[in-house]
Amino acid sequence: MPKNIIYHITTKEEWTIALADGIYKAASLDKEGFIHCCTQEQVPGVLVRYFNGKKQLLALSIDADKILAPIQYEFSSSLNETFPHIYGAINIESVLAIAEI
Repeated sequence: MPKNIIYHITTKEEWTIALADGIYKAASLDKEGFIHCCTQEQVPGVLVRYFNGKKQLLALSIDADKILAPIQYEFSSSLNETFPHIYGAINIESVLAIAEI
């Protein structure tokens, strides 16, 4: 298993669209210019903060070394943590695994 794994939470519906399009674009890409990701250790906190009560969720395990778009690790002062942000679409072949949440 590759060592440089990052995670992105999405819905089954959004992932189905990505598979049809051949590329994944989160709404945040248009709104903020990047796709929010996190480390494995950060997944539980992300789920509580942003997806509490939501259904049909998936966790994408992404090989960061296979992402074609730039990745920047940026500090969130409100959480005192650094998160990976993908500045472009996620190429499908970089997604190693999909887990239902």
